[in-house]
Amino acid sequence: MSRRSRRTLQVAATTALVVAAATACNAAAKKDSADGASGGSGKSFTLVTPDAVGQNEFLKLSVSGVEDAAKQHDGSQKVYESTDTASQQQNVQAAVDAKPDVIVLVGFEFADIVAQQAEKNPKQQFLIVDACTTKTYQNVSCAVFREHEGVYLAGAEAGLLSKSGKVGAVDVLDTPQFRRYSDPFAAGAKKVAAKTETSTRFVGGQSPFDDSARAKEQANSLLAKGYDQIMAAAAAGNYGVFEAAKAKGAFAYGVDVNQCVSAPGTVVDNVIKRTDVAVEKGIDAVLDGRTGTTVSYGLKEGGISLTGLEDGVDSSKCVIAEHKDVLKKVEALRDQIVAGKLTVDDPAAS
Repeated sequence: MSRRSRRTLQVAATTALVVAAATACNAAAKKDSADGASGGSGKSFTLVTPDAVGQNEFLKLSVSGVEDAAKQHDGSQKVYESTDTASQQQNVQAAVDAKPDVIVLVGFEFADIVAQQAEKNPKQQFLIVDACTTKTYQNVSCAVFREHEGVYLAGAEAGLLSKSGKVGAVDVLDTPQFRRYSDPFAAGAKKVAAKTETSTRFVGGQSPFDDSARAKEQANSLLAKGYDQIMAAAAAGNYGVFEAAKAKGAFAYGVDVNQCVSAPGTVVDNVIKRTDVAVEKGIDAVLDGRTGTTVSYGLKEGGISLTGLEDGVDSSKCVIAEHKDVLKKVEALRDQIVAGKLTVDDPAAS
């Protein structure tokens, strides 16, 4: 599982490509090669990532979002990739010094930094994706996700595909925020198969986000009791869950990006966060004067989806591609949620 997947799960506890370019702060910043120096509208957007983009699909989507926004507004864009805490701070400062129309930042790592910069630079607009500042600022907009809606749909797939009638989850910690990745999975399974038996195991320990061995152990405890469909919400430990499921001929579900490629034939589907959608729509809102707010992106807004419901599912290496009948039923559930006819309970709701 990618570092970004580990970090985005950590967000729940705290929120609830390129050409190298040196900066005055010697930050680990990079300017995207698609940066337009002659945007027709003069609008400019800067994206700061918490890690190097590389092959990180979660961050690659955010880059696509800022690129699409630049094209839509006939403007220009830059991408600053960070490598550690120091470069994150330096890159944000470099972005502020450049004074673009909107600075976009992905991840909880930037919450405190943005809070400080927002107070010092009240005319600069910021957009944080997948996190938010504790205090509300008129020049800070936030985009968060309703992950539980996608998890519910994945649970429905599990309920329809389970042969044992037992559907489980391996979650990071036993808190309302993290239960967003397990409770709705059980609810979705029971929606389509009322007699489904469900259970959740938690990684816990000293390093819950990075303990593949402990996650594998928890998965094996479920598999030993006959659970054949497991939601993997163990951050970097997901690989341990996949290994356990593969060894027993069982199936698992990933998060954030397409993890089917990590374990073809074992991973059924993935709950996808469309950071590109959140970035592009978030920028539109800021330019439209709708600032200082937090917008939630779920199935209706296109911010949450499943790999099985996206284009390219046939080449995704996901098991769900072989079950078109199941996908049709899941699509019907998605449409009900989007239409407001079906509400998925949010374990983290106050």
